[in-house]
Amino acid sequence: MTRGNQRELARAKNQKKQQELNKGKKSDGLTLEQRKFRDAELMREKQKKKELKQSQPCK
Repeated sequence: MTRGNQRELARAKNQKKQQELNKGKKSDGLTLEQRKFRDAELMREKQKKKELKQSQPCK
């Protein structure tokens, strides 16, 4: 009742699949609340820059 290397091949295939799934994910070590706060700060800065650009007269 031996399976040869089928089990090892399945493990290798699964490992490759897991690496592909985790490829796009970033792990910055922040909690959800910290991430939301950071993103909100970035958006506020972006909004300020946009408002300043709009308030300046076009040349």
